[in-house]
Amino acid sequence: MHYDILIVGGGHGGAQAAIALRQAKFEGSIAIVNAEPEYPYERPPLSKDYFAGDKAFERIMIRPAAFWEERSVDMLLGQRVETVDAAAHSVATSDGTVITYGHMIWATGGDPRQLPVTGGDLRGVHVVRTRADVDHMVEGLDDVADVVIVGGGYIGLEAAAVLRKMGKKVTVLEAMDRVLARVAGEPLSRFYESEHRSHGVDLRLNVGITAIEGDDVATGVRLADGEVIPAQMVIVGIGIIPSVAPLLTAGAAGGAGVDVDAYCRTSLPDIFAIGDCAAHANSFAGGNVMRVESVQNANDMANAVAKSLTGVLTEYHAVPWFWSNQYDLRLQTVGISAGYDATVLRGDLDARSFSLIYLKSGRVIALDCVNATKDYVQGRAFVTEGLSPSAEQLANTEVPLKELAAELTAT
Repeated sequence: MHYDILIVGGGHGGAQAAIALRQAKFEGSIAIVNAEPEYPYERPPLSKDYFAGDKAFERIMIRPAAFWEERSVDMLLGQRVETVDAAAHSVATSDGTVITYGHMIWATGGDPRQLPVTGGDLRGVHVVRTRADVDHMVEGLDDVADVVIVGGGYIGLEAAAVLRKMGKKVTVLEAMDRVLARVAGEPLSRFYESEHRSHGVDLRLNVGITAIEGDDVATGVRLADGEVIPAQMVIVGIGIIPSVAPLLTAGAAGGAGVDVDAYCRTSLPDIFAIGDCAAHANSFAGGNVMRVESVQNANDMANAVAKSLTGVLTEYHAVPWFWSNQYDLRLQTVGISAGYDATVLRGDLDARSFSLIYLKSGRVIALDCVNATKDYVQGRAFVTEGLSPSAEQLANTEVPLKELAAELTAT
């Protein structure tokens, strides 16, 4: 079995790579190897609309099933690439099939980190990464009164919001001293802590976990101080481990992800990597090598690679953006706040409409906008252009950011 372009991974990046290749009139053979039995679908709704039952699975599919057949994209579903032979330009899948390729795009994302404690594998302990994960959660919800969520990141907080709307008793346990600590400034963390507590979430910080209690099924979570919190469902949201072992074993450079250059090329010949698993020097993070876990990053990397494979070598260069819906709050983020040395609050926390603006050496590097879509849209220019307004200018809500940006670029 041979394909001109073999795409490993059927998430956002893999799907978009195939779409972009066909849009660019690429006429060679394409296949997507997907470990899941599903056609590509959107992952962000898994912890929000799909979990809540507000969207059926068909509504979160990236394209209808017929789309892929019409565009001659072979779907090898329910298969995982186990080994890569870079010299032979071949892979072996979990069912023993050997596939050769001209070029390969590695778009496997990551696997959820498991809770490394006794009882972490009990029934009733869940992660949120795939449709099957969420379906299993939903199947058991009728018998669940108490839910413990381990991890105060976006996945955990989004799930907490959905579960509170369902009337479940929810406890969120975070090991650090604030939620969203790795991705947001303290004012945003404290705002979301307050919001969740006002909605009845028992949110605890600086908490250690020693075990999940239960014989066959989870019945509670034991904390480091000995307290056991009752739980018929435990949701673990403590990040992902990049799914890159076959590439690294084959000799690709990397560690916490697979290293790629400005064109998303790995160190192995004719193999690209995109999305959550690709460690790259990000120009919006001062050139620091990092992985960006977002739909936008996966799609933009896919588009760049498709251009490179159809005649125009193209660097990946796109400002990162992200969103999160919790209760009636819509958070929209643009830029990367890592390494910031100052923040400016624009708007009113009490009004639940504001922006937290991040600066480094006087330059705007990111914005977190809560129910402030205009700031999000207009603030993008501050990040892409590296503008350096004063704190007073940024905080003045009487002047739209669009006008301030125009003023700064004109001087």
